[in-house]
Amino acid sequence: MAEAPPPDYALEDQVGHLLRRAYQRHLALFQGIMGEDGPTSMQFATLVTLWRRGPLSQNLLGRLLAMDPPTVKGVVARLMARGWVTRHKDAADARLLRVALTPAAEAALPGWVDKGRAITAATLAPLGQADAARVAALLRRMD
Repeated sequence: MAEAPPPDYALEDQVGHLLRRAYQRHLALFQGIMGEDGPTSMQFATLVTLWRRGPLSQNLLGRLLAMDPPTVKGVVARLMARGWVTRHKDAADARLLRVALTPAAEAALPGWVDKGRAITAATLAPLGQADAARVAALLRRMD
């Protein structure tokens, strides 16, 4: 017979469980605000990173976004299929694949960033301003 669970362990109080629930809520808000025609959260992160930094190697892009190589490859492939990025060999080092925004993505990004701000505000809406700032600071410390 299995041992009884310890009375002092409540799943709903564990940080991983709480983070997952908060992230699920955030993703639902993200999808609702960004809409079906907009990028997914990982696509958005990729597009904003390219917008801020310019064309990047696929490898560096993955490292900046904490994505493993197969994941970044898939995200880039889906962005290419949507016409939002191009991928080409680096002129100086043919081993590197450079990812760049298309004009269509550059035109759409200001509106997507406005939606990104609304998503952040909606995610943090249950908290007061001081608590929201404290949560963001604590999450940065955990990174």
